[in-house]
Amino acid sequence: MATEVVMPQMGYDMQEGKVLRWLKQEGEQVARSEIIAEIETDKAAIEMPAYAEGVLGKIYIQEGMTVPVGTVIAVITAPGEEIPDAPPADAPAATPSEVPAPALETAPAPPVVTPVAAAVPATGQIKASPVARRLADELGVSLSQITGTGPGGRITKTDVQGFSASTPAPATPAPAAEKTKEEAAAPPRLTIDQVPETIQLSPMRRAIARVTSASNRDVPHFYVMGEIEMDGVMELRSQVNRDLQEQEGLRLSVNDFIIKASARALAKFPNLNAFFEGDSLKMNKTINVGVAMDLKGQGLMIPALMDVGSMSLVEISKAVRHLAERARSGHLTQEEYTAGTFTVSNLGMFNVDNFVAIIFPPQAAVLATGSVKKRPVVRDDQIVVGQVMNCTLSIDHRISDGAEAAQFMGELKRLLESPALLLM
Repeated sequence: MATEVVMPQMGYDMQEGKVLRWLKQEGEQVARSEIIAEIETDKAAIEMPAYAEGVLGKIYIQEGMTVPVGTVIAVITAPGEEIPDAPPADAPAATPSEVPAPALETAPAPPVVTPVAAAVPATGQIKASPVARRLADELGVSLSQITGTGPGGRITKTDVQGFSASTPAPATPAPAAEKTKEEAAAPPRLTIDQVPETIQLSPMRRAIARVTSASNRDVPHFYVMGEIEMDGVMELRSQVNRDLQEQEGLRLSVNDFIIKASARALAKFPNLNAFFEGDSLKMNKTINVGVAMDLKGQGLMIPALMDVGSMSLVEISKAVRHLAERARSGHLTQEEYTAGTFTVSNLGMFNVDNFVAIIFPPQAAVLATGSVKKRPVVRDDQIVVGQVMNCTLSIDHRISDGAEAAQFMGELKRLLESPALLLM
Protein backbone atom coordinates (compact mmCIF):
# COMPACT_ATOMS: atom_id res chain seq x y z
CA MET A 1 0.00 0.00 0.00
CA ALA A 2 1.02 3.61 -0.47
CA THR A 3 3.32 5.13 2.18
CA GLU A 4 2.86 8.80 2.96
CA VAL A 5 6.03 10.90 3.24
CA VAL A 6 5.42 13.65 5.80
CA MET A 7 7.37 16.73 6.84
CA PRO A 8 9.38 15.31 9.77
CA GLN A 9 9.86 17.01 13.12
CA MET A 10 13.63 17.46 13.17
CA GLY A 11 13.90 19.04 16.58
CA TYR A 12 11.96 19.50 19.80
CA ASP A 13 10.59 22.92 18.79
CA MET A 14 10.33 22.52 15.01
CA GLN A 15 6.91 23.57 13.78
CA GLU A 16 7.47 23.80 10.03
CA GLY A 17 10.07 23.01 7.43
CA LYS A 18 10.96 23.91 3.86
CA VAL A 19 11.57 21.46 1.02
CA LEU A 20 14.93 22.60 -0.34
CA ARG A 21 15.46 19.90 -2.98
CA TRP A 22 13.91 16.70 -4.20
CA LEU A 23 16.77 14.28 -4.92
CA LYS A 24 14.32 11.78 -6.41
CA GLN A 25 11.68 12.57 -9.01
CA GLU A 26 8.20 11.19 -9.58
CA GLY A 27 8.34 7.70 -11.05
CA GLU A 28 11.87 6.94 -9.81
CA GLN A 29 12.65 3.83 -7.78
CA VAL A 30 13.37 4.50 -4.09
CA ALA A 31 15.27 2.22 -1.70
CA ARG A 32 14.60 2.18 2.02
CA SER A 33 16.87 4.68 3.86
CA GLU A 34 17.88 6.30 0.57
CA ILE A 35 18.06 10.11 0.75
CA ILE A 36 15.12 11.50 -1.22
CA ALA A 37 14.97 15.16 -0.18
CA GLU A 38 16.74 17.98 1.61
CA ILE A 39 14.70 19.71 4.31
CA GLU A 40 15.57 23.08 5.84
CA THR A 41 14.80 23.84 9.49
CA ASP A 42 15.51 26.97 11.50
CA LYS A 43 19.03 25.74 12.21
CA ALA A 44 20.19 23.44 9.45
CA ALA A 45 19.61 21.68 6.16
CA ILE A 46 18.95 17.99 6.84
CA GLU A 47 18.90 15.07 4.42
CA MET A 48 15.62 13.13 4.69
CA PRO A 49 15.68 9.36 4.06
CA ALA A 50 12.87 7.24 2.67
CA TYR A 51 11.19 5.03 5.27
CA ALA A 52 9.81 2.61 2.70
CA GLU A 53 10.85 0.98 -0.55
CA GLY A 54 9.00 1.50 -3.82
CA VAL A 55 8.39 4.23 -6.36
CA LEU A 56 8.15 7.94 -5.61
CA GLY A 57 4.63 8.08 -6.95
CA LYS A 58 3.65 11.69 -6.36
CA ILE A 59 5.27 14.87 -5.03
CA TYR A 60 2.70 17.17 -3.41
CA ILE A 61 5.00 19.87 -2.00
CA GLN A 62 7.39 21.42 -4.47
CA GLU A 63 10.87 22.79 -3.84
CA GLY A 64 10.91 26.07 -1.94
CA MET A 65 7.57 25.46 -0.21
CA THR A 66 7.24 25.67 3.59
CA VAL A 67 4.70 23.46 5.39
CA PRO A 68 3.90 22.52 9.01
CA VAL A 69 5.36 19.39 10.57
CA GLY A 70 3.24 16.33 9.72
CA THR A 71 2.12 17.61 6.31
CA VAL A 72 2.08 14.93 3.59
CA ILE A 73 4.70 16.09 1.09
CA ALA A 74 4.86 13.01 -1.15
CA VAL A 75 3.80 9.39 -1.42
CA ILE A 76 5.78 6.19 -2.09
CA THR A 77 3.87 3.41 -3.83
CA ALA A 78 4.49 -0.11 -5.03
CA PRO A 79 5.22 -0.51 -8.75
CA GLY A 80 1.94 -0.31 -10.64
CA GLU A 81 -0.05 0.79 -7.59
CA GLU A 82 -2.63 3.51 -8.08
CA ILE A 83 -1.25 6.92 -7.13
CA PRO A 84 -3.39 9.27 -5.02
CA ASP A 85 -4.02 12.52 -6.92
CA ALA A 86 -3.98 14.69 -3.81
CA PRO A 87 -2.79 14.55 -0.19
CA PRO A 88 -5.36 14.01 2.60
CA ALA A 89 -8.02 16.71 2.74
CA ASP A 90 -6.98 17.78 6.24
CA ALA A 91 -3.33 18.33 5.26
CA PRO A 92 -2.16 21.90 6.03
CA ALA A 93 -1.64 24.17 3.06
CA ALA A 94 1.88 24.91 1.89
CA THR A 95 3.24 28.42 1.79
CA PRO A 96 5.94 29.68 -0.58
CA SER A 97 9.31 30.49 0.94
CA GLU A 98 12.06 32.02 -1.13
CA VAL A 99 10.70 30.48 -4.34
CA PRO A 100 12.57 31.82 -7.41
CA ALA A 101 10.39 34.57 -8.84
CA PRO A 102 9.21 34.14 -12.45
CA ALA A 103 9.78 37.86 -12.97
CA LEU A 104 13.46 37.08 -13.42
CA GLU A 105 12.65 35.44 -16.75
CA THR A 106 10.31 38.10 -18.14
CA ALA A 107 11.36 41.47 -16.81
CA PRO A 108 14.45 43.08 -18.38
CA ALA A 109 17.20 43.72 -15.89
CA PRO A 110 20.82 44.83 -15.85
CA PRO A 111 23.37 42.04 -16.26
CA VAL A 112 23.57 40.20 -12.93
CA VAL A 113 24.55 36.75 -11.75
CA THR A 114 21.47 34.51 -11.89
CA PRO A 115 20.68 32.73 -8.61
CA VAL A 116 21.77 29.11 -8.66
CA ALA A 117 18.25 27.89 -7.87
CA ALA A 118 16.99 29.38 -11.14
CA ALA A 119 19.66 27.51 -13.12
CA VAL A 120 18.52 24.07 -11.94
CA PRO A 121 16.65 22.22 -14.71
CA ALA A 122 12.95 21.53 -14.18
CA THR A 123 13.75 17.84 -14.07
CA GLY A 124 15.86 18.44 -10.97
CA GLN A 125 18.69 16.21 -12.21
CA ILE A 126 21.48 18.38 -10.77
CA LYS A 127 22.43 16.70 -7.51
CA ALA A 128 24.34 18.75 -4.95
CA SER A 129 24.72 18.88 -1.18
CA PRO A 130 23.08 21.79 0.70
CA VAL A 131 26.43 23.35 1.55
CA ALA A 132 27.58 23.05 -2.08
CA ARG A 133 24.46 24.89 -3.24
CA ARG A 134 24.90 27.66 -0.67
CA LEU A 135 28.58 28.07 -1.53
CA ALA A 136 27.83 28.16 -5.25
CA ASP A 137 25.22 30.84 -4.59
CA GLU A 138 27.73 32.91 -2.59
CA LEU A 139 30.38 32.60 -5.31
CA GLY A 140 27.94 33.24 -8.16
CA VAL A 141 28.72 29.85 -9.75
CA SER A 142 26.19 27.85 -11.77
CA LEU A 143 25.95 24.21 -10.68
CA SER A 144 25.23 23.22 -14.29
CA GLN A 145 28.89 24.00 -15.11
CA ILE A 146 30.34 21.76 -12.39
CA THR A 147 31.10 18.05 -12.60
CA GLY A 148 30.24 16.28 -9.36
CA THR A 149 32.64 13.79 -7.80
CA GLY A 150 30.35 12.62 -5.00
CA PRO A 151 28.18 9.47 -4.95
CA GLY A 152 26.06 9.25 -8.10
CA GLY A 153 27.77 12.33 -9.54
CA ARG A 154 26.62 14.54 -6.67
CA ILE A 155 28.29 17.95 -6.46
CA THR A 156 30.18 18.52 -3.20
CA LYS A 157 31.61 21.58 -1.47
CA THR A 158 35.08 20.59 -2.73
CA ASP A 159 33.80 20.47 -6.32
CA VAL A 160 32.44 24.01 -6.04
CA GLN A 161 35.66 25.28 -4.46
CA GLY A 162 37.75 23.60 -7.15
CA PHE A 163 35.63 25.03 -9.95
CA SER A 164 35.72 28.50 -8.43
CA ALA A 165 39.50 28.36 -8.03
CA SER A 166 39.94 27.41 -11.69
CA THR A 167 37.60 30.12 -12.96
CA PRO A 168 39.28 33.46 -13.82
CA ALA A 169 38.25 36.27 -11.49
CA PRO A 170 36.55 39.40 -12.87
CA ALA A 171 38.88 42.13 -14.13
CA THR A 172 37.78 44.55 -11.40
CA PRO A 173 36.74 42.46 -8.42
CA ALA A 174 34.68 44.08 -5.73
CA PRO A 175 36.39 44.46 -2.35
CA ALA A 176 34.01 41.88 -0.85
CA ALA A 177 35.36 39.25 -3.27
CA GLU A 178 38.68 39.35 -1.45
CA LYS A 179 37.13 38.14 1.82
CA THR A 180 37.56 34.56 2.89
CA LYS A 181 34.54 32.30 3.01
CA GLU A 182 34.62 32.37 6.82
CA GLU A 183 34.59 36.16 6.84
CA ALA A 184 31.73 36.20 4.37
CA ALA A 185 29.70 33.73 6.46
CA ALA A 186 30.28 35.45 9.80
CA PRO A 187 28.34 38.58 10.74
CA PRO A 188 30.38 41.80 10.39
CA ARG A 189 32.05 43.12 13.53
CA LEU A 190 30.75 46.62 14.17
CA THR A 191 31.98 49.27 16.56
CA ILE A 192 29.46 50.75 18.98
CA ASP A 193 28.93 53.83 16.80
CA GLN A 194 28.23 51.64 13.74
CA VAL A 195 25.58 49.45 15.35
CA PRO A 196 22.09 50.10 13.90
CA GLU A 197 19.09 50.66 16.14
CA THR A 198 17.53 47.34 15.14
CA ILE A 199 19.11 44.09 13.90
CA GLN A 200 16.82 41.41 12.47
CA LEU A 201 17.45 38.01 14.06
CA SER A 202 18.44 35.13 11.79
CA PRO A 203 16.17 32.05 11.68
CA MET A 204 18.72 30.15 13.79
CA ARG A 205 18.90 32.90 16.40
CA ARG A 206 15.08 33.06 16.53
CA ALA A 207 14.99 29.28 17.09
CA ILE A 208 17.55 29.57 19.90
CA ALA A 209 15.50 32.35 21.52
CA ARG A 210 12.33 30.27 21.31
CA VAL A 211 13.87 27.09 22.76
CA THR A 212 15.80 28.74 25.59
CA SER A 213 12.82 30.89 26.60
CA ALA A 214 10.53 27.85 26.72
CA SER A 215 13.11 25.84 28.67
CA ASN A 216 13.75 28.59 31.19
CA ARG A 217 10.00 29.11 31.63
CA ASP A 218 8.68 25.54 31.65
CA VAL A 219 11.54 23.43 33.01
CA PRO A 220 12.26 23.78 36.78
CA HIS A 221 16.06 24.00 36.75
CA PHE A 222 18.31 23.41 39.72
CA TYR A 223 22.09 23.33 39.77
CA VAL A 224 24.92 21.33 41.34
CA MET A 225 28.45 22.74 41.11
CA GLY A 226 31.82 21.20 41.79
CA GLU A 227 35.58 21.22 41.20
CA ILE A 228 37.44 18.36 39.57
CA GLU A 229 41.21 17.93 39.77
CA MET A 230 42.33 17.23 36.22
CA ASP A 231 46.04 16.48 36.74
CA GLY A 232 45.51 12.83 35.83
CA VAL A 233 43.57 13.66 32.67
CA MET A 234 46.19 16.18 31.51
CA GLU A 235 49.07 13.76 32.10
CA LEU A 236 47.31 10.79 30.48
CA ARG A 237 46.18 12.95 27.55
CA SER A 238 49.76 14.12 26.99
CA GLN A 239 51.07 10.54 26.99
CA VAL A 240 48.37 9.17 24.70
CA ASN A 241 48.58 12.09 22.28
CA ARG A 242 52.27 11.50 21.60
CA ASP A 243 51.50 8.07 20.15
CA LEU A 244 48.22 9.12 18.50
CA GLN A 245 49.83 12.07 16.77
CA GLU A 246 52.52 9.84 15.27
CA GLN A 247 50.26 6.94 14.31
CA GLU A 248 46.96 8.57 13.32
CA GLY A 249 47.55 12.33 13.28
CA LEU A 250 44.93 12.63 16.02
CA ARG A 251 44.91 14.36 19.40
CA LEU A 252 42.48 13.74 22.25
CA SER A 253 40.89 16.87 23.71
CA VAL A 254 39.88 17.46 27.32
CA ASN A 255 36.29 17.46 26.10
CA ASP A 256 36.70 13.90 24.80
CA PHE A 257 37.47 12.77 28.37
CA ILE A 258 34.50 14.74 29.72
CA ILE A 259 32.13 13.16 27.18
CA LYS A 260 33.41 9.66 27.95
CA ALA A 261 33.17 10.18 31.71
CA SER A 262 29.66 11.64 31.36
CA ALA A 263 28.51 8.59 29.41
CA ARG A 264 29.95 6.23 32.06
CA ALA A 265 28.24 8.19 34.84
CA LEU A 266 24.92 8.28 32.96
CA ALA A 267 25.00 4.48 32.73
CA LYS A 268 24.82 4.44 36.55
CA PHE A 269 22.21 7.19 36.80
CA PRO A 270 19.81 6.59 33.87
CA ASN A 271 17.24 9.12 35.13
CA LEU A 272 19.58 11.88 33.93
CA ASN A 273 19.46 10.28 30.47
CA ALA A 274 15.63 10.25 30.39
CA PHE A 275 12.92 12.53 28.99
CA PHE A 276 9.98 13.97 30.94
CA GLU A 277 6.71 13.14 29.14
CA GLY A 278 3.47 14.09 30.89
CA ASP A 279 3.22 11.96 34.02
CA SER A 280 6.00 9.54 33.13
CA LEU A 281 9.66 9.29 32.19
CA LYS A 282 10.82 8.01 28.82
CA MET A 283 13.90 5.94 29.64
CA ASN A 284 16.37 6.03 26.76
CA LYS A 285 18.24 2.80 26.08
CA THR A 286 21.26 4.48 24.47
CA ILE A 287 23.39 7.40 25.67
CA ASN A 288 23.51 10.02 22.93
CA VAL A 289 25.61 12.96 24.09
CA GLY A 290 24.84 16.30 22.48
CA VAL A 291 27.93 18.47 22.00
CA ALA A 292 27.24 22.22 22.07
CA MET A 293 28.96 23.80 19.05
CA ASP A 294 29.39 27.42 18.02
CA LEU A 295 28.84 27.81 14.29
CA LYS A 296 31.27 30.73 13.97
CA GLY A 297 28.89 33.58 14.64
CA GLN A 298 25.78 31.96 13.13
CA GLY A 299 24.50 30.52 16.40
CA LEU A 300 24.56 27.42 18.59
CA MET A 301 23.84 23.85 17.55
CA ILE A 302 23.79 20.68 19.67
CA PRO A 303 24.29 17.66 17.38
CA ALA A 304 24.52 14.32 19.13
CA LEU A 305 27.10 11.55 19.24
CA MET A 306 25.06 8.36 19.01
CA ASP A 307 25.54 5.52 21.51
CA VAL A 308 28.57 7.04 23.25
CA GLY A 309 28.49 4.31 25.89
CA SER A 310 29.92 1.83 23.39
CA MET A 311 32.74 4.14 22.17
CA SER A 312 36.38 4.32 23.19
CA LEU A 313 38.10 7.66 23.80
CA VAL A 314 39.73 7.56 20.37
CA GLU A 315 36.41 6.76 18.70
CA ILE A 316 34.77 9.65 20.56
CA SER A 317 37.53 12.02 19.46
CA LYS A 318 37.15 11.03 15.80
CA ALA A 319 33.36 11.17 15.99
CA VAL A 320 33.32 14.66 17.55
CA ARG A 321 35.54 16.07 14.82
CA HIS A 322 33.49 14.44 12.09
CA LEU A 323 30.28 15.66 13.72
CA ALA A 324 31.58 19.25 13.89
CA GLU A 325 32.57 19.21 10.21
CA ARG A 326 29.13 17.99 9.15
CA ALA A 327 27.30 20.38 11.49
CA ARG A 328 29.08 23.35 9.94
CA SER A 329 28.55 22.10 6.38
CA GLY A 330 24.88 21.13 6.76
CA HIS A 331 25.34 17.35 6.50
CA LEU A 332 23.81 16.15 9.77
CA THR A 333 21.44 13.22 9.77
CA GLN A 334 17.97 13.58 11.26
CA GLU A 335 18.97 11.30 14.15
CA GLU A 336 22.05 13.36 15.03
CA TYR A 337 19.95 16.51 14.94
CA THR A 338 17.14 15.26 17.18
CA ALA A 339 18.19 12.21 19.26
CA GLY A 340 20.48 13.71 21.94
CA THR A 341 19.71 12.51 25.48
CA PHE A 342 22.24 14.60 27.47
CA THR A 343 24.39 17.63 26.62
CA VAL A 344 27.96 18.67 27.35
CA SER A 345 28.72 22.37 26.90
CA ASN A 346 32.41 23.25 27.23
CA LEU A 347 33.66 26.86 27.20
CA GLY A 348 37.14 25.98 28.40
CA MET A 349 38.71 27.01 25.09
CA PHE A 350 37.47 30.57 25.75
CA ASN A 351 39.23 30.81 29.13
CA VAL A 352 35.92 30.70 31.02
CA ASP A 353 36.16 29.60 34.66
CA ASN A 354 32.53 28.64 35.25
CA PHE A 355 29.05 29.11 33.80
CA VAL A 356 25.49 27.76 34.04
CA ALA A 357 23.81 26.24 30.98
CA ILE A 358 20.12 26.01 30.06
CA ILE A 359 18.67 22.51 29.56
CA PHE A 360 17.86 21.58 25.96
CA PRO A 361 14.35 20.02 26.07
CA PRO A 362 13.30 17.26 26.31
CA GLN A 363 16.62 16.30 27.91
CA ALA A 364 16.95 16.04 31.70
CA ALA A 365 20.32 17.71 32.20
CA VAL A 366 23.26 19.60 30.73
CA LEU A 367 26.85 19.67 31.99
CA ALA A 368 28.71 22.99 31.70
CA THR A 369 32.50 22.92 32.04
CA GLY A 370 35.13 25.65 32.14
CA SER A 371 38.88 25.87 31.62
CA VAL A 372 41.43 23.61 33.28
CA LYS A 373 43.61 26.01 35.29
CA LYS A 374 46.45 25.78 37.78
CA ARG A 375 45.23 26.62 41.29
CA PRO A 376 46.29 26.00 44.87
CA VAL A 377 44.79 22.76 46.21
CA VAL A 378 45.17 20.89 49.49
CA ARG A 379 46.64 17.37 49.30
CA ASP A 380 47.72 15.48 52.41
CA ASP A 381 47.32 18.72 54.41
CA GLN A 382 49.76 20.46 52.09
CA ILE A 383 49.00 23.31 49.68
CA VAL A 384 50.23 22.39 46.21
CA VAL A 385 49.55 23.52 42.66
CA GLY A 386 46.91 21.45 40.92
CA GLN A 387 45.05 21.62 37.61
CA VAL A 388 41.38 22.20 38.39
CA MET A 389 38.21 22.40 36.30
CA ASN A 390 34.91 23.89 37.49
CA CYS A 391 31.68 22.30 36.29
CA THR A 392 27.97 22.90 36.80
CA LEU A 393 25.21 20.36 36.21
CA SER A 394 21.79 21.84 35.36
CA ILE A 395 18.99 19.35 36.09
CA ASP A 396 15.23 19.18 35.44
CA HIS A 397 13.73 18.90 38.95
CA ARG A 398 10.71 17.01 37.55
CA ILE A 399 13.04 14.16 36.65
CA SER A 400 15.68 14.13 39.36
CA ASP A 401 16.63 15.70 42.68
CA GLY A 402 19.66 17.02 44.51
CA ALA A 403 20.80 13.70 45.97
CA GLU A 404 20.91 11.91 42.63
CA ALA A 405 22.54 14.90 40.92
CA ALA A 406 25.21 15.01 43.64
CA GLN A 407 25.90 11.29 43.20
CA PHE A 408 26.24 11.76 39.45
CA MET A 409 28.75 14.57 40.02
CA GLY A 410 30.62 12.39 42.46
CA GLU A 411 30.90 9.61 39.87
CA LEU A 412 32.01 12.10 37.21
CA LYS A 413 34.68 13.40 39.58
CA ARG A 414 35.85 9.87 40.42
CA LEU A 415 36.25 8.96 36.75
CA LEU A 416 38.05 12.15 35.70
CA GLU A 417 40.40 12.09 38.70
CA SER A 418 41.25 8.44 37.90
CA PRO A 419 41.20 8.65 34.08
CA ALA A 420 42.78 5.24 33.55
CA LEU A 421 39.30 3.90 34.36
CA LEU A 422 38.09 5.50 31.09
CA LEU A 423 40.49 3.32 29.10
CA MET A 424 38.95 0.13 30.47
